[in-house]
Amino acid sequence: MTEHVLLIGGTGSFGRATAKRLLAADYQVTLVGKHRDRLQAAQAELHLPADQGAVLDAANGDQLRDFFDHQPAFDHLVSFLGGAMAGGFLSADLATIRRAVEDKFFANLLLARLAVPHLNCGGSLTFTSGSGGSPATASGAIIGNQAINTMVAGLARELAPKKIRVNAVSPTWTPTGLWRDLSPRDRTVAEGQMASQIPLGRVGTVDEVAQGFAFVITNGFINGQVVKIDGGIDLA
Repeated sequence: MTEHVLLIGGTGSFGRATAKRLLAADYQVTLVGKHRDRLQAAQAELHLPADQGAVLDAANGDQLRDFFDHQPAFDHLVSFLGGAMAGGFLSADLATIRRAVEDKFFANLLLARLAVPHLNCGGSLTFTSGSGGSPATASGAIIGNQAINTMVAGLARELAPKKIRVNAVSPTWTPTGLWRDLSPRDRTVAEGQMASQIPLGRVGTVDEVAQGFAFVITNGFINGQVVKIDGGIDLA
């Protein structure tokens, strides 16, 4: 029987690349995104029918609850929720730090709590964490990533009796639509700065990160892990 994967926040670069890999492996994929135009563009690129997509704000509990109540049980959920921020604990305003933590941790915790009752035995939850960066320059984002890693460890134990696996994929800076507001010059500068910090001397690609998401979904014996796809940026 074909396994069904929900990709939450899946209309971006990571989501589309992951969907391509899963579709090639004969999984059924449903994309969930906040913006209708991006969802429709992703569905067209992937040749997905209209009923394999939904528009909603995944940080909105009422919208999420209604979505799951009308969604057949599924086998896997991947969340790409969360973003990035700049600024340390003193230099960034409090609202920015609070929003970064809210968007990364609490949005994903809410998603997990609402999704689990609709998840088939033997399924999985996969979240997006992050590697690299400094608390002094990305304070709220670092806290959010660390919270995701801790949540993965806790949920993996809590859900093991239901045979549900929980993992995260942790990329570092990757050229994606998240950085669409950067000018070409600023994006090149940012890429060069990141590459200089990575032992391999380059940044990763979207497809390399998508391989990680596909791996933790398709490998039924990986559980409670944070898979870093970051070129070893945190190595001393």
